[in-house]
Amino acid sequence: MGSKIIGQQFATQVVKNGKPVVDKDGNPVTQPDPRYFQSRPSPTVPPYNAGASTFSNLGPNDVATEQSIAGYLKAYLALEKPYDPSLTVSKVPVDAVNTTGSGVDPDISIANADIQAHRIAAVRHVAMPQVMKLISDNTLDRGLGFSGEPGVDVLELNLALDKLTGANR
Repeated sequence: MGSKIIGQQFATQVVKNGKPVVDKDGNPVTQPDPRYFQSRPSPTVPPYNAGASTFSNLGPNDVATEQSIAGYLKAYLALEKPYDPSLTVSKVPVDAVNTTGSGVDPDISIANADIQAHRIAAVRHVAMPQVMKLISDNTLDRGLGFSGEPGVDVLELNLALDKLTGANR
């Protein structure tokens, strides 16, 4: 269940010594669920919180922006590189490490989905051509047919993946 216009987190809660881990503000600490395609990063707390949606006035050369991108990059490589050893920093798509203006956009680039496909195929034991077909089937056209780039609907893609493999979240 989810929204077509608001991204969501596909994660599991971190458990330590049999107890859920929470941060200093009482929010659950989570980690990406490797069984699912991951949305682009969200700076809201908790992630993909439409009520906290806002853009940052920080520029691309701001130290906080650079630190956020570096953290997102480190996390992305930690999740994806074990499944695609040829993945390098230069191959990581911008949307994998950079938030959108709202911080809650639901789509990812085709390049981002293609990288994640290696992990999905391995973890779900699905042939790569089947995963690539799901990506293709859930790729949206350019806005109004000419604006922006095609994007992949992460929620619909993950729902189709669950249907294919008989898994439930």
